[in-house]
Amino acid sequence: MDTHSRPRAAVVVTGSELLTGVISDRNGPFLAAALGELGFEVAHLLVVGDRPDDLVAALTFVADAGVALVVTSGGLGPTADDLTAEVVASFAGADMVLDEEMRDHIAGILAGWAARTGFSGPALDEANRKQAMVPRGAVVLMPVGTAPGLVVRRPDGPLVVVLPGPPRELQGMWPSALASAPVAELLAGVPAAASRELRFFGFPESEIAATLREIGASRDLSGVEVTTCLRRSELEVDIRPLPGSEDVAAELHAELAARHAKHLVSADGATTDELLATALLEQGWTVATGESCTGGMLASRLVDRAGSSAYVAGGVMAYSNEAKTALLGVPAEMIAEHGAVSPEVARALADGARARFGADVGVGITGVAGPGGGTEAKPVGYVCFCVTTSSGEVLSRDPVMPGSRADIRERSTDMAMHLLLRASGARARKSVPGH
Repeated sequence: MDTHSRPRAAVVVTGSELLTGVISDRNGPFLAAALGELGFEVAHLLVVGDRPDDLVAALTFVADAGVALVVTSGGLGPTADDLTAEVVASFAGADMVLDEEMRDHIAGILAGWAARTGFSGPALDEANRKQAMVPRGAVVLMPVGTAPGLVVRRPDGPLVVVLPGPPRELQGMWPSALASAPVAELLAGVPAAASRELRFFGFPESEIAATLREIGASRDLSGVEVTTCLRRSELEVDIRPLPGSEDVAAELHAELAARHAKHLVSADGATTDELLATALLEQGWTVATGESCTGGMLASRLVDRAGSSAYVAGGVMAYSNEAKTALLGVPAEMIAEHGAVSPEVARALADGARARFGADVGVGITGVAGPGGGTEAKPVGYVCFCVTTSSGEVLSRDPVMPGSRADIRERSTDMAMHLLLRASGARARKSVPGH
């Protein structure tokens, strides 16, 4: 391998249901991220149906592209269309053989299920036997469900790791795949990823692009790959150096953080949710929510994290004017004078939530999510936010959020999280990995 490049990897996901839109692929993104963290350049992520010819074509394509590792998911079950093991065996030039120990192991797993359900007999025996058929010479990975995984070496070609389709089983088997001798041997020659992350809020990609052009005019950045992604209203900037360019990546990371410090959330990959949870726990604060247009999305976001019971006191989804008054004490005359969507009502919702739950911090959100209901003074997307604290701090905003109804509600939740982060007194995390 060139000392200034990274080994390439590919992910091949199988499942006709993924192509019909019945379900969304979760394995491809998981595997691509995991391979990138290991130091591979992920060259291809392919999704194919449960058709042997299509899987053969995908494996041939990535092999011809010069990848060192292929990871497949799906097609290891007991049914007739579960053919990944057979196809990979043919791809590697190996015949299929029965693994007696694996058949006994799977039989033990299925025995309890058969006893509970009453389904046993020849059909179950045949399903057991099918899943215990493996390519000759393959390393067999113990099943997390009932399907074993495989590590298959193709002569003069890529190493192929074959994993089951259910995400829980695939993720549970991933550590065993990495620990297998063929994969461990391959990983020993993979340079460390050494990637660096930046997160910004309220900051467009165009500004990062302009900064990169300016820096690139006087410095060689060809050994560094920079990707940007807007997620949860945060601009994520990922900086990945090729081997030998780690110092350039470190300098670029530090300069981007310094130039755009005003919008920086973290320079070590920490998310707003992580930073907020840490800040609330450190101060021993609790938070309560009073939501209208977001319909409980903020409360749901806050309790997504394990351990959130330590800092989430509770929340009220007060959609109607009557609910705002009865549940959170918003004066009816305030709503009549200023309207339900107003900075005044947002503050009353925050104060009402804080009082109702005895919390240290209260959040109020009210807005016009659309698609109808907007006026010239309060158009669709107009959302009022307020965060109040028991110490008397007040943070308020009333922007016009772009997008569809779903966009407006999601972006409103993001904005509320960032206002909470500011109210908590948290500062942008500027620690730099490896420094």
